[in-house]
Amino acid sequence: MAAPVGVSASACGRRAVPAFSSVALSAEPAPFTPLSADGSQLDTVSDAEKQFSRCAAKLRALRASSGQLREELNQLFDQLLSENYNRTFEPNISIRPEDVCILLKHVSSLVPLSQEHLVVKFCQLVHHLLNQLKVIMDEQTLEVLVNYTAGALKECSTWTHPDVLLALSTVVYGNGPQCHQLISDLLGEDGVLLQYSSPSQPNVELRRVALTCMANVCLRIPGQPPLDDQYRSVCFRVFLKTLQSPKPADTDDLFYCTVIQAALKGLQCCLSVGKWKFGGGDELGSALAALKRLMFQGAPGLSVEWPAVLYPAPLSQYEGVSAKKPAEPQKSSETQKDADGKASGKKKRKSKGKGKKTKTDESRGDDREEEEDKEAVSVRQGGGEDGVKDDREMLLKSSASFFYPSWKLTSSDSEFSDAEGSAQSKLRLYHGRVRQGALHCMLAVVKAVEKRILYGYWTSFIPDSPTGGPPPLTLLTIILKDSSPKVRLCALQVLSAILDGSRQFLAAAEDTASPRTSYTPFSFTLASSIRELHRSLSLALLAETSPQTLTQVIKCLAFLVSNAPYHRLRPGLLSQLWKQIRSYVRHRDVTVRVSVLTLYSALVTTQAPLPEVQLLLQQPEDSSGGSTSGSFTPQDSALSWRQRNGVTSPARTPATSSQRSSCTHSPYVPHTPTEGESSPPWLLKLCVALVTQPREDQSDVEAALEPPPVRLAALQVLSHLVRGYFPLTQSSLWEIGQMSARCLGETDSSIQLHGAKLLEEFGTGIILQYRAENNIPESSRVPINQVVQFWSEVLSGPLNGALQNNQDPALQASACDALASILPQAFMQLPDKTQLMCITVLLGLTYIENHLVKTAAVRALGVYILFPCLREDVMFVADTANIILAALEDRSTNVRAKAAWSLANLTDTLIINMQNVGVDFQEEISDMLLLKMLQAATRASTDKDKVKSNAVRVLGNLLHFLRHSQMTRSAFQRSLEDAVQALIRTVLSEATMKVRWNACYALGNAFRNPALPLDSAPWSHDAFSALCHVVTSCKNLKVRIKSAAALAVPARRGCYGDAKRFGCVWRSLATALENSEDMNDFLEYRYSASLKHTLSQALLHLLGVSEARDMPALGASLAGEEGACIREHLVKYLKEEGEGGGGEKDDEAGGERNSEGDSVHPQQRVGDLQQTLIRLKDLKAEGEGGAEEEGKQVVVHSLGELLKICEEF
Repeated sequence: MAAPVGVSASACGRRAVPAFSSVALSAEPAPFTPLSADGSQLDTVSDAEKQFSRCAAKLRALRASSGQLREELNQLFDQLLSENYNRTFEPNISIRPEDVCILLKHVSSLVPLSQEHLVVKFCQLVHHLLNQLKVIMDEQTLEVLVNYTAGALKECSTWTHPDVLLALSTVVYGNGPQCHQLISDLLGEDGVLLQYSSPSQPNVELRRVALTCMANVCLRIPGQPPLDDQYRSVCFRVFLKTLQSPKPADTDDLFYCTVIQAALKGLQCCLSVGKWKFGGGDELGSALAALKRLMFQGAPGLSVEWPAVLYPAPLSQYEGVSAKKPAEPQKSSETQKDADGKASGKKKRKSKGKGKKTKTDESRGDDREEEEDKEAVSVRQGGGEDGVKDDREMLLKSSASFFYPSWKLTSSDSEFSDAEGSAQSKLRLYHGRVRQGALHCMLAVVKAVEKRILYGYWTSFIPDSPTGGPPPLTLLTIILKDSSPKVRLCALQVLSAILDGSRQFLAAAEDTASPRTSYTPFSFTLASSIRELHRSLSLALLAETSPQTLTQVIKCLAFLVSNAPYHRLRPGLLSQLWKQIRSYVRHRDVTVRVSVLTLYSALVTTQAPLPEVQLLLQQPEDSSGGSTSGSFTPQDSALSWRQRNGVTSPARTPATSSQRSSCTHSPYVPHTPTEGESSPPWLLKLCVALVTQPREDQSDVEAALEPPPVRLAALQVLSHLVRGYFPLTQSSLWEIGQMSARCLGETDSSIQLHGAKLLEEFGTGIILQYRAENNIPESSRVPINQVVQFWSEVLSGPLNGALQNNQDPALQASACDALASILPQAFMQLPDKTQLMCITVLLGLTYIENHLVKTAAVRALGVYILFPCLREDVMFVADTANIILAALEDRSTNVRAKAAWSLANLTDTLIINMQNVGVDFQEEISDMLLLKMLQAATRASTDKDKVKSNAVRVLGNLLHFLRHSQMTRSAFQRSLEDAVQALIRTVLSEATMKVRWNACYALGNAFRNPALPLDSAPWSHDAFSALCHVVTSCKNLKVRIKSAAALAVPARRGCYGDAKRFGCVWRSLATALENSEDMNDFLEYRYSASLKHTLSQALLHLLGVSEARDMPALGASLAGEEGACIREHLVKYLKEEGEGGGGEKDDEAGGERNSEGDSVHPQQRVGDLQQTLIRLKDLKAEGEGGAEEEGKQVVVHSLGELLKICEEF
C-alpha cells in the first residue's frame, strides 16, 4: 500500500561517509548535491520539506473562528500543492506520516462543506500528500477523511465530485474492508459510485474517477481480509459492463482509454483475491471475450466482429470479418511489396522519411522503451542485421503472409502535422497501456479459474495450425506482432500461466499416425496446437531484442517443453529448439542465460529418457548447434563481449560454406553417433565449464566466475541430466566428483547445496544401475572399483565439512542424502574407518533439533539398515532402532514419517535375517527392544496417514518375527492384541488407500507366522471379518487385491477356524471374483486382471486346505450360477502365462516390501489342482449325514471339469 517514508536516520548516516561514496549505477543522472569543505552535505532538508513544515505549522495554528480564514486556507493550500513530494525527485524528504495525518485531520475541521472551492482544494491536497508521500494512515485519520469525503459527496455540488472522488479513492486504497458503512452507501442500489460509473454517465472524467475509486476499494493488501463477496460481485459487474460498452460518439479516444484502464485495473483487483466467484460459464465467457477484444485495442488494420461471449470449444474459433472494408488497398499492396523486397535478402535502403516515421511510430513515453521497440519493429519488418541469414530469413519470410495485420504503418510522416503526430503517438501509448491492462486481467483470470474449465477456451487464445485464409487472433499474434515489448512480455506471461500445469490436458495430443480423412481427431488438433506453439515461439525467439521479453520467451518455451507429451508426437520439435537456443547460452544478459539453462533443464527432464533428446545429447560438439545453419541469432552481434583478444570463441564461430555443405543430416533429425563417439555430452561439458571455469570476458588475472544464478542453473541442469540420462553421464564420473567437491568447498551456501544434491543424484544413478530388476548388463555399469574410489575421494573431501556445518541445516540435510546414496556393494568395500565415520556422523546428527537435519539423518539410517554388511550386525540394528524410536516421538510430522519408514526398513531386515540366519538372530534381539518397537508402532498407527502407512508395515513385520515363547509371555500378550486390533481398525478406516492396502498386507504378513494363534485368539474372528469386508466392498482394487492375498496366506486349515468362518471367507472371495469387473473409476481398470488372478489363487488355496466339514458350503457355492462364474475365472487363471498379481515396489511414501506374486508355470498350477482333487476324493465324511458327502461330490465334479477343460488346451 505504501512504502516506508522515514529516512532521517539514513540521512544522518550519510554525513559521516567520505565525499565519494559508492552509488548504484543507473541510466539516470544523479541529482546534484552540494558538499561542504569536509565532504559532508551542506543541507539535507529539502525545500519541499521546509515548505511543508512552514505551511503545516501555520495551518495547525488556525482555528475555525480565525479572521480571514478562507484567504489563508486558500493561500496555504496553493503553496502545499505547488511542491513535489515525490522521492524520485526529492530523495531527502523525511516528512513523517503522523505529521501528515495530524495536519489532514485538523484541516478537515477548518473547511466547511459549504465552501466548495476550499473543499475541492482540500481534496486535491489529500490526494497530493497521501499519493506522493505513500502515507499509511492510522484508523482515526481514515475514519475522519472517509466521513468528510462521504459528506462532501452528499452535500456539495456535482462539479466538485471528481476531486472528492479522487481524494476518496486515495483514502480507501487498500482499506476497503475497513470502510463497511461507506461501501454500503456507495455501492448500494442508488449508490453514488454506481451512478457515476454507469456507461450512461456523460461526464467521462467523473466516470473514470468513480471506476478508480471502486478499483481501490476492491484492492487487497497482502495480510488483510478481502472485500466482501457481495460488494466485489457488484464491482465486477460494473467493470465488465464498462469493458463491454462501446465508446460514446462524442468521447475523445484518449479519455476513453483512461476509462478502460480504470475498469481493467478494477477487474484485476477483483480477480486477484482468489478463486473465480462471479458466476458460471456465461460470465466467464463474457469476461474472456471482452479481454480478448481489448488485447488488440488500437491495432491498425483490424476490422473484425468480436463475439460478445466466448464458449468452450474443441476447435479454433475465428473472428468474423466486419462489413467495413479496410481503407487504402493500394497502400497495403505497397507495404507487401516492400516487405517482400526486404525478405529477398537485398540490402536495405534507409530513407529519411522512414527513419522519422519509425521514430514517431515507436514513441513510448520513455527513451529506453522507445529504443527497444524500434529494434523490435525493425526485426519484425525484415530489417535485421547483415549477419542474420538462412533459417531466420526463411522463417520470417514464411510467416509474413500468416500473421496480420502489419502493425507498422507505412505512410510517410508528411501526412501528419507535428501536433497530429504527437497526438497519434500519445494515442498509441494509451492503446498500449490498455492492451497491457487487458493482459494483466487475463493473467488474473488464468490464475483464478480452475484449469479444467479454463482449457475449454484453449482454442480461443492458442491456434492449432496455420491454414488458408486469415488466422485467428490469439496470444501468439500479440507475441509476434505487437510493437511494445511490455505488451509482448505480458502476453508471454499469460501464455506461460496457461501452459503451467497443462500436462494432463496436453497428454491427449498425438500425431504419430496420419489422421483419418473423414474427421480430425481432437488428439491431432491438440498436437497441431503444440507444433504451432513451437513454431511461433521460435519466431519470437529469433525476432526479440528486449532482454526482459526474450527471457520470458525462453521461460514460456520451458513451460511448453515441461508439459507437452513429446513421446506421442512426431520427432523433430525438440531437435530444432535444441539447436536454436544453444547460442543464447553466451548471451550478454544474465537473466537470459539463466532462462536458457532452465529450458535445458526442462528438455532433459521431460519424459526422460526421451529418444530424441538422447540422440541430441550424443551429437558431436560441432553439430549440436552453434556452427550449423540457423543457429546464428539476431543477438549474435551483441555477443562480442564473450570474445577475447580478437579471437572468437569456438561456440561463436560461424560455419563456412564447406562446413555447412558437410552437414548432410536434416536439422529436424539428429545425427546418430557411431560406436566410437563416447565423449561426454556437450551439455554436460558446458555446465561444468559454467560452474568451474572463469568467464571468457575477464582477464586471466581476475579469473571471475560466472554469476551465482548462472552457476546454480548449470548445477540444476547437471542434476536433471544425471537423473534422466545417467548412462550418458557416467563416463564423467571423476569430473562430476571433482566439481561437486569444489562446490562443497565454496563459501556460497547455495552452491554448496546444489553440489551436494548433484552427488546424491549421481549416487542414485549408480544404485539404479545395480538393481537386479533393471537388467542392466555388467559391462554397461560403472565398475565397482571406480565407485569405491569415487566415494573414497568424496568422503575424504569437503563433504565432511558440510555434514558438520551446524550453521546451514539445509546443507547438512543434503549431505546426509548424499551419504544415503552410496552403493551398498561399494560401501562394503570402503575402509572400515570410512564406514565407521559415516555411521557415527549419521547417528550424531539425529540428535540435532533442526527437523530438516534430523529427517535426513533418520532416512539415511533407514537406508543403511538394508545394507547386507550392516543388517546382520546386531549392535548396529539395536542402536539404530533406539534412535528411530526416539525420532518417532518427535514433534515434526516429517521426522515421524521418515522414522516410521526407517523402522519399517529395519523390521524388513529382521525378516530377512530370520530367513537367512535363523533362530540365532531372533534370540540375539532383545525382547525389551521388540516390545518397545511393537508399542511405538501401535501408537504411530493412529498418527497422520504418512506416518500410519509405514507404522502398519512395522506391525506386520514384527508380528511375523515374534517367536512362540515371546507371544505366550504376559508382557507381550496385551501389546500383541493391541497391534492386531490397530491393523484391523486401519483396514476398516477411512484412511487413504495406500494406508489401507499396507494394513491388509501387514495382516497377511502376520498370518505367515506359524506361532500366531489364529485358531484360538479372540481377535482372529475380527481380522478375518475385516478382510472379508474390504475384499467385497472396497472401491479401490489394490486394497481388494491385498486383502485377497492376505486371506490366502494361512497354510493350515486350522488357522481359518470353524466351518462357518471358512465358509464366510470362501463366499467373500467368490463374491469378489464375481464382481471383479465392477468399478467406478476407470483408472482402476488396470488392476482388474491382477485382482482376478489373486482371487482365483486364493480360492484354489482354500480348496487345497479344505476339509470334509467345509464341503457343504463349498458344494453349495459351486453348484449354482456362482459356481459357473467361479469355474470360468479359474480356467483363465490356470491357463494364463506369467505373473498376474505382482506386488508393489517399496517407496518412501509407504509402499510395502517383498510382496509375493504367483510366478509359477501354468502346468504347475494344473499339477497342484490335480493333487487337490486326489486329496479331496480321499476325504472321509465326519459324523452321520450325507451333506458332507454330497458337497464333496459337487466339488470333485467341478474340479474334474476344470481339469478336462485345461487338458483340451
